Amino acid sequence: MSTAGAEPGEPGAETDTEIHAQLLVLGSGPGGYTAAFRAADLGLDVVLVEREETLGGVCLNVGCIPSKALLHIAKVIADAERASAHGVSFGAPQIELEQLRSWKDGVVGRLTTGLAGLARQRKVRVVRGEGHLTGPHTLTVAGTTVTFDHAVLATGSRAVRLDGIPHDDPRVMSSTDALALADIPERLLVVGGGIVGLELAGVYDALGSSVTVVELSDQLMPGCDPDLVAPLHRRLRERYAGVHLRTRVESIEASDAGLLASFTAVEPALEPAVFDRVLVAVGRVPNSESLGLENAGVAVDERGFVTVDAQQRTSTPHIHAIGDLVGPPLLAHKAAREAKVAAEVIAGHDVELDVRGIPSVAYTDPEVAWVGLTETAAKLTGVAYRSASFPWSASGRALASDGQDGITKLILDPETNRVLGAGIVGNNAGELIAEPGLALELETDSQDIALTVHAHPTLSETIAMAAEIADGTITDLPPARR
Repeated sequence: MSTAGAEPGEPGAETDTEIHAQLLVLGSGPGGYTAAFRAADLGLDVVLVEREETLGGVCLNVGCIPSKALLHIAKVIADAERASAHGVSFGAPQIELEQLRSWKDGVVGRLTTGLAGLARQRKVRVVRGEGHLTGPHTLTVAGTTVTFDHAVLATGSRAVRLDGIPHDDPRVMSSTDALALADIPERLLVVGGGIVGLELAGVYDALGSSVTVVELSDQLMPGCDPDLVAPLHRRLRERYAGVHLRTRVESIEASDAGLLASFTAVEPALEPAVFDRVLVAVGRVPNSESLGLENAGVAVDERGFVTVDAQQRTSTPHIHAIGDLVGPPLLAHKAAREAKVAAEVIAGHDVELDVRGIPSVAYTDPEVAWVGLTETAAKLTGVAYRSASFPWSASGRALASDGQDGITKLILDPETNRVLGAGIVGNNAGELIAEPGLALELETDSQDIALTVHAHPTLSETIAMAAEIADGTITDLPPARR
């Protein structure tokens, strides 16, 4: 009897209704496939269970990768528009939506095909279907019972749904729906001014939508330092139909004419308005409630996140959990790091999660990135710090690439000048944040950075300039008052 959920064409696919693995991995996102592949490299027999047709999870299929493909196109359009101020003009972009979708899907397809190949090369057995734990060592999926010695749970998260919004109306979109790019609405309302909402707002704005963003808190990207958000906010305020803070969507009424949104806003008041589509991007919740965790004795907290220790062990020691399932930050690279820890612990290595900073990046225009301690967090927790910020208006490379609004900021220990964190807003901030992230991990100080010769003219040298400000050796700015 063949197994309904197994991949018969994949090496090691089972034909019995019961299979056994040294390690079961539930979920094949960046955390799940990393755990499976690392464990296989360490000699473990691995079964990877995935409910979707392709490996890669939300990030690869309907998240990080397709959004970055579309954001690349958005940046090309925005750069072309800005070039007109410098004497180079292009015609209005002609959007061939079907071709754009095909290119975006092609990027995703190349990567998912690559993942399937890596699974085959490592002899990771892939079983398709919705997995459900039935005991501490058993899981059922598509009519098959998988028994296991160890498990890694990597089922990720899903978008939050809000009351008062008709989510069943196809014009109300999650981030997944927005990336499908069904059409380019004339009027788009984005509910939520966090990273996901702002990234997708940027895509639709570039493609021609009139975009309105509403955010409940008093700044975009809540939790990020206000000075890093300010350049982005200024640019969006110039481009969008509206950016409204301290604003709540009370209800959305669907009709043939559109989606009528009503708001409660701190001054200024925001009148009801009709939109063609609404994107709801107000956060995510863990996919934990339907896994059968109670059958395996796996504990969750009051928000549904699985509780783990530094080795990613749950309350059932042979079962580990990683990624969005175990709590913020809900980031692919955080999941991948936790995945390697879990796989190595299961393989008998004495390791644990020990990172000083997990970078966050908003791929907006301009990009915003930070790692380690932020000024916002330091003020809330009372941590002593000093900061040193270098304005990109004094950077030749930034001026030559229309990036004069950028900022590079280091957060330092006030006694030792050791790097505690960093924040960057500007072109390629997501790439630049790696250097201060390494400095944080290596426990270097501002002098280590300042004495490292950086190429000129580059954006990376703004990190050295910020360090020179901290050390009092900066020559690219007026001398500090004595």
